[in-house]
Amino acid sequence: MTNDEIIFYTSNVSWRTSLDDSHQYTLSSWKSDLAEMFNEFVLHIRQHGYVDKFIGEEYVYFNVGEYRYWSMGAPLEETILINRAKMNSKQLSD
Repeated sequence: MTNDEIIFYTSNVSWRTSLDDSHQYTLSSWKSDLAEMFNEFVLHIRQHGYVDKFIGEEYVYFNVGEYRYWSMGAPLEETILINRAKMNSKQLSD
């Protein structure tokens, strides 16, 4: 995906805040017109991202602007959500 496609996708899907307020998430079913882009973004995260921890678990992340994005690591055909969390100032400067 190009940067413009990623920005378009992340700006045009709905994001909800988790119950513990630690991150936001989107489900593939919420924007069926962007379902193909959902899968492309999941693959992009996994292919171009980096490994780090979130609440004690390791995931593959990809940074866009002030957010880092990740999925839960299930096979693509089973992946239904993408998470994002605002990066802190240290993460932004790395």
